[in-house]
Amino acid sequence: MAAKPNIGPRFANGIVDELKKVTWPTRTQTIRLTSIVIGISLIIGIYIGIIDVLLAKGLELLTKLR
Repeated sequence: MAAKPNIGPRFANGIVDELKKVTWPTRTQTIRLTSIVIGISLIIGIYIGIIDVLLAKGLELLTKLR
């Protein structure tokens, strides 16, 4: 049987100590990076939507030909 992990005060203190070492982004960086992620997501969504419509139209044409 595997040993049960020791999750106690030392573990919680270790988490807090590690979080103190983190370099958090500034508000400006967060807004800029979030905007980039949303923009790229929209571009990819539009691209996939266009491909979906084209494939649906192509399949519709193929099924009408028979």
